[in-house]
Amino acid sequence: MSTTSSMPAAEPAAPSSHGRHRVSPSDVAVGVIIGRTSEFFDFFVFAIASVIVFPQRIFPFADPLTGTLLSFALLALAFIARPLGSVLFMSIDRRHGRVTKLTAALFLMGTATVAMGLIPSYENVGGWAVVILAVLRIAQGLALGGAWDGMPSLLALTAPRNRRGFYAMVSQLGAPIGLIVASLLFAYLAANLTAQDFLDWGWRYPFFVAFSVNVVALFARLRIVATEEFAELFESRELQPTRIGKTLREDGGAILIGIFVPLASFAMFHMVTVYPLSWIYLYTNETLLSFLIIEAVAATGGIGAILLSGWLADRIGRRNLLLVGALLIGCFAVLAPLLLSAGKTGELVYMIVGFFILGLSFGQSSGAVASLFEARNRYTGSAIVSDLAWMFGAGFAPLTALLLSTWLGLSAAGLYLLSGAICSTVAILFSGKLEFRAVER
Repeated sequence: MSTTSSMPAAEPAAPSSHGRHRVSPSDVAVGVIIGRTSEFFDFFVFAIASVIVFPQRIFPFADPLTGTLLSFALLALAFIARPLGSVLFMSIDRRHGRVTKLTAALFLMGTATVAMGLIPSYENVGGWAVVILAVLRIAQGLALGGAWDGMPSLLALTAPRNRRGFYAMVSQLGAPIGLIVASLLFAYLAANLTAQDFLDWGWRYPFFVAFSVNVVALFARLRIVATEEFAELFESRELQPTRIGKTLREDGGAILIGIFVPLASFAMFHMVTVYPLSWIYLYTNETLLSFLIIEAVAATGGIGAILLSGWLADRIGRRNLLLVGALLIGCFAVLAPLLLSAGKTGELVYMIVGFFILGLSFGQSSGAVASLFEARNRYTGSAIVSDLAWMFGAGFAPLTALLLSTWLGLSAAGLYLLSGAICSTVAILFSGKLEFRAVER
């Protein structure tokens, strides 16, 4: 993660009353990357298990396709619960502070994730296995809403004016890193265990590892958020939770536009991670091990594309880059069905090209959301937009894409992604606030 260590010093906030610390964007960047990596690692562990484990362990009464669709329905529950988690934990934030909020949210996340690794199979407890997994997935969604700490917005606001695109992409690096770690961990277990041992107990280990990752993330974030100088900076930038009703009344239009700006990027997110894994696993002879490795390699390319997005955004503007990204996603949506049906070579091209386009667009989506709001509602507005954009753009994408491609062919899944690209293109064209006009000093 040399990206953060080489970052230049930004305009510092005033030292704390003790005079021992100075606000550094690099410090915030480290906390942001670790925190986001833990969140996405938890997500991808569940997503991969939804394809290769849950249909057999939790839904053995259904055929493989139906079992996978049911697993994807459970996957969507977290995205539905996430806005509720934001409301709940923002209330805790206002009453008890951000440290209490983050501690409670990440403890809930870790507990729910570990409990998933301990869940009995359908053969042992029947339908209760489905109920328990659904409840735990909802708990993960609530915790994910509570894990919003405002640090990506803080990072962008403390960055030098000519490096905001670069700093805005830092928080997005956690997604491919989390995917790489989750994919390689499952690949290692699949390669070193028999198929029966993997399904009996091997698949549980990534869920236990997720708890350890959450503990590290909690301490990394508290190390920043709990300090006096960062508390002062949050207050000086007005990055405080405001009431939902007030935010909707004052910035309802920005929220509506904000939901659609990253929609294509978030839909693309699942179209190159979870969906192709399910399609390959169900409808090709590709081995699980080889595709997980391909996914990890492609995600590495995604890291490079995210880094490139920061460089490009600072030169051509975030709005222009997001517009180019939406158009590229639209082009990819047309070509994707041909690539995914063209054997190993086509699958490899699909993943590498898909992750590159995703990185360019996804790298600036977080900064774009924050830039839509003035300081008064930036914290709450960004959280609302992020929650709803993920729910509408990504939450149902694997389920919808797999259903459409099964019923109507791969081209239907491409049209689904194309619709998201069109929505984002229109939203970006209607928004003139994507260059961080709201940067109060």
